[in-house]
Amino acid sequence: MGTKDARVDAYIAKAPDYAKPILEYLRATVHEVVPDVTEGIKWQSPHFDYKGMFCGMSAFKKYCVFGFWKSPLVLGDEFKSERPTDQLGRIARLADLPPKKQLVGYLKKAKELNDTGAKVERKPPKRKTPLRTPAFLTAALKKNQRAAAAYDAFSPSHRREYVEWLTEAKTDATRNKRLAQAIEWMAEGKARNWKYMR
Repeated sequence: MGTKDARVDAYIAKAPDYAKPILEYLRATVHEVVPDVTEGIKWQSPHFDYKGMFCGMSAFKKYCVFGFWKSPLVLGDEFKSERPTDQLGRIARLADLPPKKQLVGYLKKAKELNDTGAKVERKPPKRKTPLRTPAFLTAALKKNQRAAAAYDAFSPSHRREYVEWLTEAKTDATRNKRLAQAIEWMAEGKARNWKYMR
């Protein structure tokens, strides 16, 4: 038998009012079609496992999403993107979901794929261009030794997160505000996305 997770109950309880019936319906349908599914939280959202990664759902301010781990194989010709927002579209009300028969068909197909151990060929990630620290960041780091030491000790991915955040700013005012925040966080030894790290 599958298992339910109290963290999923808590997630649904905290979701916006419009999302609760959608999430409850999706959860119930997954358990109905795949009784051996196991619930959990991955990437801060409800996730279902069945003989490996299976499917997941999330709620945002104005819409929910639901997606399959093996979406290209599950959705076939209807597959548009690996992103859950593009798999079944943005779901703002129950009527935005596919008809139950179609949703059940997707879930049965996903179950069958996991039963047989089918694999999805995933494209290798694009090679990233070498990281270059912009001059304005180098100048700011020279003025704060603790921030500079932390930046130098960061992994390349953590340095890239700061550089991309700073260089994507649309105005000088935004960039300067972000730069001040970045130097403060680096001086404390924090990565750019420290709030989401465990």
